[in-house]
Amino acid sequence: EVQLVESGGGLVQTGGSLRLSCAASGLNFDDYAIGWFRQAPGKEREGVSGISMKDGKTIYRDSVKGRFTISADNALGMVHLQMNELRPEDTGVYYCAAGRSVLLDLWLVSDRALDYGYWGQGIQVTVSS
Repeated sequence: EVQLVESGGGLVQTGGSLRLSCAASGLNFDDYAIGWFRQAPGKEREGVSGISMKDGKTIYRDSVKGRFTISADNALGMVHLQMNELRPEDTGVYYCAAGRSVLLDLWLVSDRALDYGYWGQGIQVTVSS
């Protein structure tokens, strides 16, 4: 059984930092990328960042480049998203996601890239102005 368990969300002021973590189990890491999507109230879910567990390739949404850093520890099955210089527009529910590595680039286009993937329960991130 595949499990993705998020931790690390919360409330932070503009300019602050948070670190999200995702504990993944039940996956063959050679085949999968793991990362994060987010959904703000009234908006569609969007891809934020992902990392291929096999070769370490990373992707980032343009609006978070230079502020967010994704990393993975395959031995522990952990993926982390360090979020710095947070802005109110970063507010939303953040979902850990796992999908086939070959589709990683499509994460930034549509969450349909995860139609055959897996999702965590989601965790709230709120950035106050």
